[in-house]
Amino acid sequence: MTSSRTSAIADWLRRRAENVAVILLATMFLAFIAQIVFRYVLNWPIGWPSEVTVASWLWLVLWGAAFVVREDEEIRFDLVYGSAPGMIRSVMTIVSGLALLVLYVVSLPAVVDYVTFMKVESTTYLKIRLDWLYSIYVLFAVAIIVRYVWIVIDTLRRGDRLTREREREAETSGL
Repeated sequence: MTSSRTSAIADWLRRRAENVAVILLATMFLAFIAQIVFRYVLNWPIGWPSEVTVASWLWLVLWGAAFVVREDEEIRFDLVYGSAPGMIRSVMTIVSGLALLVLYVVSLPAVVDYVTFMKVESTTYLKIRLDWLYSIYVLFAVAIIVRYVWIVIDTLRRGDRLTREREREAETSGL
């Protein structure tokens, strides 16, 4: 499979992940509006919109962090990283990536165990089993593990991303 084909598939999957995030955001917004209408217009307070809003928010945040937001789009306080020389940045990326990998890989069995245990509980109004509700965290953890394996391997092979971007900018600027 060629690199351009892989890139096209990845772009298509990213757009579908964005579509899911849009659906979750729209669901959250509509449930919020329904709650306002029922409570203040119809004077009939109901609880299910609150559950839908919280569940949509939970899924939106973790889905977005796992599948929508790219590594370079994350907000970070990186004054030290940005001012370090390229080799030091590579070491920082590898060390932090390995630390996160250890944390997520070690915690994953306990996370799966806890989420599967939550099948005995359900939400109050909609009776959604909590294992289904919190299963997004398992997907999030696995996606983060895969992402950081890729980041560490990519950094070991090609150096840190910031140095590559700066070199690319210098080449295209003509300076």
